[in-house]
Amino acid sequence: MKTVGLVVEYNPFHNGHLYHLQQAKKISDADSVVCVMSGNFIQRGEPALINKWARTKAALLSGADLVLELPVVFAMSSAEYFAFGAVKILDSLGIVDSICFGSEIGRLEELKLLADILVNEPEDYKAYLKNNLSLGVSYPAARENALAGYLKDKHPSFENISGVIASSNNILGIEYLKALLKLKSRIEPVTIQRIGSSYNDENISGELSSATAIRKLAADNSSSSYDSLDNLIPPSALQILKDEFANGRGPVLPSAYENLIIHQIRKMTVNDIKAFPGVTEGLENRIKSCAENCGTFDELVAEICTRRYTRTRIQRCLFDILIGITSERLDTFMQNGGPQYIRVLGFNNKGRRLLSEAKEKASLPLIVKTADLKNSSNPLIRSMLELESLSTDIYVLGYKNGEYRKAGQEFTQNIVRI
Repeated sequence: MKTVGLVVEYNPFHNGHLYHLQQAKKISDADSVVCVMSGNFIQRGEPALINKWARTKAALLSGADLVLELPVVFAMSSAEYFAFGAVKILDSLGIVDSICFGSEIGRLEELKLLADILVNEPEDYKAYLKNNLSLGVSYPAARENALAGYLKDKHPSFENISGVIASSNNILGIEYLKALLKLKSRIEPVTIQRIGSSYNDENISGELSSATAIRKLAADNSSSSYDSLDNLIPPSALQILKDEFANGRGPVLPSAYENLIIHQIRKMTVNDIKAFPGVTEGLENRIKSCAENCGTFDELVAEICTRRYTRTRIQRCLFDILIGITSERLDTFMQNGGPQYIRVLGFNNKGRRLLSEAKEKASLPLIVKTADLKNSSNPLIRSMLELESLSTDIYVLGYKNGEYRKAGQEFTQNIVRI
């Protein structure tokens, strides 16, 4: 049985995700699909619209066979750490033959070339990079300029480098390929050219609209918005979304945490704030000052953001602060190989067979019952689980219905079985 791996957020699951899932099986000639999915917080630095168990159920009803969790410390990280964490889980499972990701360019060889340059850093590339950094250019800009210079010399047929590495799915694709190289993985990569709306498009534009536009529409939480979602989300996934909203477990929005975040920052010193990922070059002073002068989440983000500091970066910083994901903790996990376990969120009958095979081949602990991790003798496993548990305890505070805000759901929620 051939298995393809996908790295997903499904926030929420929509027609574009269904297309990707179906095409991934087709072009990889796979019989089964394993998804590594972000949990209750996502890479954009936001809470997921509905919780991870509801999104797992939507995935399984739409063609996925096994859903695994990307730990929050990676799910809330930069593209590089996000991709590495996800690929490490797929690779460590021991049963995944290929990984399929979407990209704007749709051409694997060019993405592989860029990944190879960035991982192996040829001397000429390093010279270009050093020269650009000496000019005071930011690292991302210096890297882009260095790639452009190197490719112009060594691969003159490669065109529009800035367009390639400025596109969100291309960026993630390159990071997946880098992770495969670093891990010396046997997993074969394949890519599908992205169709429909762009990743950040906020406007509904047909049946393959972006998740950003769909979230914006769903957050309206009115009967008219529900009707509009009918053509954008597969029926089973839409019903799950409606049920979660009806029960007061969604939509979960960043604004639900604004008092918690502002309160937390106001308690902290500037040096405390400096301890979190992405807080560099004096950003800690800006975060502290803005938190003392802003009263809402949107106002806080808008005040902190500049051309240098993107909204996504700032949101990740704010939720890292709320959850307690420090640079030290992230670095410790990365120095010890990344994810410390493979946590199962849900499976169907085919997924059950995949799990049986993985139990014999996985190189990390395969966790079906989260409670089994509580007393682990491995301090890194306990630390990763503590962050996961805390993130869920915080996440449920965003529910409109207070009955569902109890702590400890990381250990009481059942795995999704279809």
